[in-house]
Amino acid sequence: MKLFHSIRTTIAVLAVAAVPAVAVPATASAATACRTAWGSLPEASNRVSAATLATVRAGRHACFDRVVFDLTGTPTSYSAHYVSNVFRAGAGHLVPIRGGAKLEIMLGVREFDDDGHWAFQPANDSELANVAGFRTVRQIAYAGSNEGAAWVGIGLRARLPFRVFTLDGPGSGSRVVVDIAHRW
Repeated sequence: MKLFHSIRTTIAVLAVAAVPAVAVPATASAATACRTAWGSLPEASNRVSAATLATVRAGRHACFDRVVFDLTGTPTSYSAHYVSNVFRAGAGHLVPIRGGAKLEIMLGVREFDDDGHWAFQPANDSELANVAGFRTVRQIAYAGSNEGAAWVGIGLRARLPFRVFTLDGPGSGSRVVVDIAHRW
């Protein structure tokens, strides 16, 4: 009986001692899981495409907010950089953008579809996607199109690291994706 009690006590002590050893690395890995190698300097691609902008949508992830530009054709050229203000393409009027920082996106897309109609006609230029509750993105606003390019302003909580990349699909379309980190 004494041996049984001794074994039970040893197992209990080891179990209690193991909990902090397991919990500490899990906490440390959760804190480092959101580290990115992204920066806040301009990014660009000079691909040539006959794509048009179809839709703009946004999503929330554990470490970043995402803005997706759905295109009707192959991936296109883009540029993304921080600006003091966003201006209406071709007109020069200030586009009001909420947030402490503004990221301007230029997409090399056609303004008109194959039938000669405006390719992208958002219901509300000031709110291209619902970003209520997002940690970083405050607003996504259409700044117009001019001479084969469309401009979008993304209002952010602060100047934070971002990355831009393209993806093929779905179908014959493609996407330009902008991820903005929640923190440095």
